[in-house]
This record gives sequence, structure tokens and C-alpha cells, in this order.
Amino acid sequence: MKKTVTTNTPEATHQLGKSLGAILHRGDVVAYFGGLGMGKTAFTRGIAEGMGLDCHVSSPTFAIVNVYDGSPKLCHFDMYRIDGWDDLCTTGFFEYLDDDAVLAVEWSENIENVLPDNTLFVMIEKGENECDRIFTFEGDDRLENIGC
Repeated sequence: MKKTVTTNTPEATHQLGKSLGAILHRGDVVAYFGGLGMGKTAFTRGIAEGMGLDCHVSSPTFAIVNVYDGSPKLCHFDMYRIDGWDDLCTTGFFEYLDDDAVLAVEWSENIENVLPDNTLFVMIEKGENECDRIFTFEGDDRLENIGC
């Protein structure tokens, strides 16, 4: 299943993430593809809210992974600086896959070859206007109701 949704404000991007977060299950991996400044952290804040988590979501750029406790917990990865197998192993990524958490992975293009088969893909592109973001979702049929 493939679906495209355009947002035109950071708040709309947050709400789109919230609609995705509401349908996520333990063990889901959400892989983001898109450049700097595309709204990935705002989108992840929405996912956390949609999952019912009460937390402050921030970019994991320097920490590599931020973990937000809940049931399930949300593990927010930034794979921007990951360059090879050794780097990836030091992030704990594979342990989190086995932890029944939801994983939100920024810069997934850097680890695409190790993403699980059931990964939900989110491609984010800049739209026509400065704040426009075009989200293209690929994955299972749960994505049908995203953005409604």
C-alpha cells in the first residue's frame, strides 16, 4: 500500500505523525527518508503523542537514540553519522528490534539493507512552498487511514 499526504505547517506535520502513532504496534519500525529540515522531529513528536506517550521528544542527532518510556516504548534513532556495520552495532539497533518497542529511524537510507521486511517507509520531500512537506508512506494496509 502506498499513500501520499502533503502538510503545509509544522503543526500539520505533527498531526500527521499523531495519526500514524495511533495505529502503531509493538515491534513496528518506521523508516524515514529525507534531507535536513524536513520536519522529522516534529513528525516524531506527533507519533509519540499518537502512541499516548507524555514526553518531550527531541532530535537524537548527538545521542544517536532517544528512548521514550511507554507501553510500548518509542526508540527514536538518527542514523545520519552511521557509516558501516560497526557503527550500526554500537547504536543498539538490533537489541531494540528484539525489545517489542516502536522504532522511528531517521536517515534510514544509511541502514536500508538491514531494515526488517515489515518496515513502514516514510519518504519526506519539500513541496512547492517553503513549509510544504510531501509524505509518501509505503507499507501495510494500516496506512490507508493516515492523515484522515
